[in-house]
Amino acid sequence: MAQHTEKISIETAKTSKIDTVDFSNLDFGRLFTDHMFVCDYEDGKWQTPKVMPYQAMSYEPSARVFHYGQAVFEGMKAYKDEDGKVFLFRPKQNFERINKSSARLAMPAFPENYFFEGLETLLKLDSDWIKPGVGNSLYLRPFVIATEPAISASPANNYRFMIICSPAKSYYNTPIRVLIAEEYSRSADGGVGFAKAAGNYAAQFYPTSLAQEKGFQQIIWTDASTHTYLEEAGTMNVFFRIGDKLVTAPTSDRILDGITRKTMLQLAEDMGITCEVRRITVEEIKTASKDGSLKEVFGTGTAAIISVISAFEHKDELFEIPEIEDSYAKLFKKTLLDIQHNLSEDKHGWRYEVK
Repeated sequence: MAQHTEKISIETAKTSKIDTVDFSNLDFGRLFTDHMFVCDYEDGKWQTPKVMPYQAMSYEPSARVFHYGQAVFEGMKAYKDEDGKVFLFRPKQNFERINKSSARLAMPAFPENYFFEGLETLLKLDSDWIKPGVGNSLYLRPFVIATEPAISASPANNYRFMIICSPAKSYYNTPIRVLIAEEYSRSADGGVGFAKAAGNYAAQFYPTSLAQEKGFQQIIWTDASTHTYLEEAGTMNVFFRIGDKLVTAPTSDRILDGITRKTMLQLAEDMGITCEVRRITVEEIKTASKDGSLKEVFGTGTAAIISVISAFEHKDELFEIPEIEDSYAKLFKKTLLDIQHNLSEDKHGWRYEVK
């Protein structure tokens, strides 16, 4: 169980906007709950954490985040079962990863007790925003930014850690089509690809927009040196099913160590499905598609959970992946959702109940 701070400053919203929300028609990440968590780093230490009404904030134009990009974030979800109990899924992994990301950008580590205190206080206050039912969730966005007003090129002395919450339904409901990268790269050896740094995502937007102009929703990134090896799919880790075997790229300093990815590897082991974690070439996947042994390709991530890839293109050659009935993607998604929503046994202790 997480430790708790001795005190946390709480200011509740005077009124709630929840009655104005159509929960059956949510646009992902555009609507936010009534409260947010804030904690500032000043004078070499994290100050008293606060929960306050969701609101705009003011920063000086010289705040370092605007100039040098010291910003990292996480993506998490909270779930509610039919009895009204609220659960997080493997939150310790998110806590550890945001501090790993922060360290790479020379930002201070956030205390574990503050992290869990903030999450639990927010989820208790905004519990009504978490709707029961498989597919419903509350998306949680912890993040850290450099707030010190100074434009000298060095790490900031002041930071703000925050958590905001957004109700969500399924993400990427329909299969997507992807373009395999030949020119642009997501990250390079020795870089920040393994961190959830804000700039990683900004750098993806332009090449992804070029792919979208050609009718694709995402890019499967390849290694920066040779563009020979497959790495990540857009905002997700990616798995390939060749025959009855799953293959996924190993994590490295270029590839995010996805929590959903790690969960899929464990579920595959539980189900007796062989999963190889190894480098995989573009040519291997193209050959497998041509000879019919490529059965599935799917991405995994907190927002998407599992997103089926129905086609990919490389060097102007298009490869369609026919839908199959006994897909691993469907099996994994149902198994994971049942665990997250407290509908099945959690033998690995992944659920974290908010009490």
